[in-house]
Amino acid sequence: MTIDTVQPSVLPALTSTRPARRVLRSIGAVAAGFVAIFAVTTATDLVFHAAGVFPPLGAPPMSSALFAIAFAYRFVFDVGGSYLTARLAPREPMRHALVLGSIGLVLSVAGAIAMWDAGPAWYSLGVAASALPCAWLGGRTASRSSRPCR
Repeated sequence: MTIDTVQPSVLPALTSTRPARRVLRSIGAVAAGFVAIFAVTTATDLVFHAAGVFPPLGAPPMSSALFAIAFAYRFVFDVGGSYLTARLAPREPMRHALVLGSIGLVLSVAGAIAMWDAGPAWYSLGVAASALPCAWLGGRTASRSSRPCR
């Protein structure tokens, strides 16, 4: 079926659903990356607490070395979530990854303000400062992949 063979009364219905579907796919791509980052980071935190790598919840703050470990895996997970967002994006994968990174930046700054005394300042500032570079790296990696995921 081509546009030429469709009756004129059906044509507006076909063309009006495409932008709406694309918007929903864009929102879904960003949401999927956000949920993936949140879920994997939270699960890793809980596993490290349960395994005794991190102190029990509610205990005094961790050492800087343990915060460095947390920062390292958050960096990797942020890149992975941005990669997922870019691969699921209906078009302009880098833009979608950077939207996710911008959301991460805003939430990281809010978290740094709210939890300023919970750990070293470099950690809070580093998580916030790495949000956009991680998003760019994930988007760049996805855009260099062979085919978009559709």
